[in-house]
Amino acid sequence: MFDKILIANRGEVAVRIIRTARRLGIKTAIVYSEADADSLAVDMADEAVFIGPPPAAQSYLVIDKIVDAARKTGAQAIHPGFGFLSEKAEFADRLLAEKITFIGPNPHAIRAMGDKIESKKAAQEAGVSCVPGFIGEIEGVEHAVQISEEIGYPVMIKASAGGGGKGIRVAFNKKDVEEGFPAVRAEAKGAFGDDRIFIEKFVTAPRHIEIQVMGDKHGNVVHLFERECSIQRRNQKVIEEAPSPLLDEKTRMAMGEQACALSRAVNYDSAGTVEFVASGADKSFFFLEMNTRLQVEHPVSEMITGLDLVEQMIRVAAGEKLAFKQKDLKIKGWAIESRIYAEDPYRNFLPSIGRLRAYQAPAEGKTGDVMLRNETGVREGDEISMFYDPMIAKLITHAPTRIAAIDAQAAALDNFLIDGIADNIPFLGAVMEEKDFRKGDFTTGYIKDHFPNGFEGVAPTPKQHKLLIAAAALARSFTARRATEVSGQLNGGLKGDWQRAWTVILDKVHHLTNVDLDETGADVTIDGKKHRIDTVTRPGARIIEGKFDGQPFSVKIKTAPGGYTLRHRGVTALALVATPRGAELFKKIPEKQKADTSKLIVSPMPGLVISIDAKAGQEVKTGEGVAVVEAMKMQNIIRAERDGVVSKVHVAAGASVAADEVMLELA
Repeated sequence: MFDKILIANRGEVAVRIIRTARRLGIKTAIVYSEADADSLAVDMADEAVFIGPPPAAQSYLVIDKIVDAARKTGAQAIHPGFGFLSEKAEFADRLLAEKITFIGPNPHAIRAMGDKIESKKAAQEAGVSCVPGFIGEIEGVEHAVQISEEIGYPVMIKASAGGGGKGIRVAFNKKDVEEGFPAVRAEAKGAFGDDRIFIEKFVTAPRHIEIQVMGDKHGNVVHLFERECSIQRRNQKVIEEAPSPLLDEKTRMAMGEQACALSRAVNYDSAGTVEFVASGADKSFFFLEMNTRLQVEHPVSEMITGLDLVEQMIRVAAGEKLAFKQKDLKIKGWAIESRIYAEDPYRNFLPSIGRLRAYQAPAEGKTGDVMLRNETGVREGDEISMFYDPMIAKLITHAPTRIAAIDAQAAALDNFLIDGIADNIPFLGAVMEEKDFRKGDFTTGYIKDHFPNGFEGVAPTPKQHKLLIAAAALARSFTARRATEVSGQLNGGLKGDWQRAWTVILDKVHHLTNVDLDETGADVTIDGKKHRIDTVTRPGARIIEGKFDGQPFSVKIKTAPGGYTLRHRGVTALALVATPRGAELFKKIPEKQKADTSKLIVSPMPGLVISIDAKAGQEVKTGEGVAVVEAMKMQNIIRAERDGVVSKVHVAAGASVAADEVMLELA
């Protein structure tokens, strides 16, 4: 076994690897860019080596710098995590030449299966069913249009070296191909250093199901069953689970056998994932690609099998045989994973960048039949950078049944507090409550189908409505009592009574409430009906939790002008709180009129300006692309929202822009 390994990655996967290495008694070294100098992973590792500026192309993707770091630290092996160099055969080749062990598959397997074009050729030769498409390099936009029309729309334009949802577009017509092909090529070049593209048929009503495989250097290959990854946005996974609610045992075994057969054909010898698209109608399935690395969503497979995949990768790389056979593996319970991203779900999920003023994750561990796990690379006070993926954390719950795992996930999301940047927790909470998701009746188009106008929040149920009113009134009473107690102390110990009667205004409706605090909670009367809150919240807390009429709850609460912003299960609401007399003042305040910004073209997010595609005096039409802004490895086309003539250009290519910063003006 290795004495020391180098981690050629960052963020939550680096922390994940360090934890397993510690348990195995292995020392760790890590590389870091300027943006990650104060990161959790750097603090946790035994050694750290600086490798350059924030852009990955100048740091994490530079093979020479990674090899030099291994030499400096004396690391015998390198774990690449996922992304960056994890699927670069030339990196594995270099380590082989340097006599440094690569904790991943052999270079031949990476070449055969890591390249999306070559993997399809290999799969066809092995007799695996593949999605119809063009297997070969595409010369340019005209060639892409020709191929797309031969295959038949819709088609998927994909980067050969892609991964993590990057370098993918679905085209429904010729215009989509003309716009999408250059964008995918640019994303592929920037993210992976490889701009080769292929096109395949986009299967309608698809389910994204993948098989986790594990091989060793002695010819043994097993599968660890499947993961369902159909809840996706912009082709990037958002929620994953294991097993899949679609598959029966016969289909599960057929997919697993194909995945293992394909892995054996290329002598696969590490953790890898064979991805399929399956039909929800007849459970037919087609090979998509193989990821020759650890996957972001690997924890759900670990939770249902009891195995540590990072440990298995390290043991296999050290030459050990797998200590188990296929017959030894069984599915135990159900696991759900939510990816918590730094993005604003109320603004079409645009990236959010800034400092984590608050970061409070739910406690890990087992409670009854439920196991909770949180994987993250950040802490309170850390900066979320524009240079890397927007992931803040992965929240995983495991329970005996799917519904129990979903309910546990929803409760854990309610207890996950983030402030300083936007996060997608309200959206994740809404999905956990949505009936089709709970039934397991969905496709990869789930988000688009269920939120066609983007995420606008969900309306509270009548019970949630009462809970939010009670939480707002309780928070105001806590504040009033604390103020009264402090005032009493300052006046020689004289304590007065705190305010109990409030008017809570929610959705513009006034609700008369009365709060009677006691040692264990409060009786809250809302519009004449009494409710009981048994709460463990202390004054000043950002989360109110306990039981509402006997049912467990958790509400995030943040002070806002005149009241509080409340979050619960996908519901985000503003509750104004005042004395009954003071509440009358709210009726007299006129609603603020929105300023006319129709002539301004603004950046919807912070990022780097890649190009300005219009100049002063140029006429533009509604929907026409006028700029490209990149943030968190995604390029976003900024479009004109009205016809007009460009009167002024405020920024140039290469500039950094903030969210809502004016880029161009129209006359």
